[in-house]
Amino acid sequence: MSHEIMKNRAPHPARAAAMRSIETVEAGDREGWLANFHPEAALEDPVGISPMDPEGKGHHGIDAIAAFWDNFIGPGNVRFHIRESFACGNECANVGTITTRSAEGAVGRCELVMVYKVDAEGKVLSLRAFWEVDEMMADFF
Repeated sequence: MSHEIMKNRAPHPARAAAMRSIETVEAGDREGWLANFHPEAALEDPVGISPMDPEGKGHHGIDAIAAFWDNFIGPGNVRFHIRESFACGNECANVGTITTRSAEGAVGRCELVMVYKVDAEGKVLSLRAFWEVDEMMADFF
């Protein structure tokens, strides 16, 4: 886990939301992660068509985001290594690597960019993750 780059950058509401998201995922804290989102938030992880989103339209609203956790985040163990963090407006883009260990012990790693957009209260309105599914799947198989 490496969040030092984010902790050492200037405080920003979107960066704070990104930190909460990362920390709750790593802790396996489903309810804490969901509490970070606006009730009408959108999650695209990854952006576009993928096995996690066959229509490529994203997951909209807390119920859909909770189902995403239940199906893809909760069953495994996810770790983040953030190398860069750029905040402006009401958004923050983080560049890093995620490492995922499945319940069966398979490990996958991929490079990604995560873009968080927040509302005036710091709740995540959208989380868009850019990563290549084939790269992650190649590690698993």
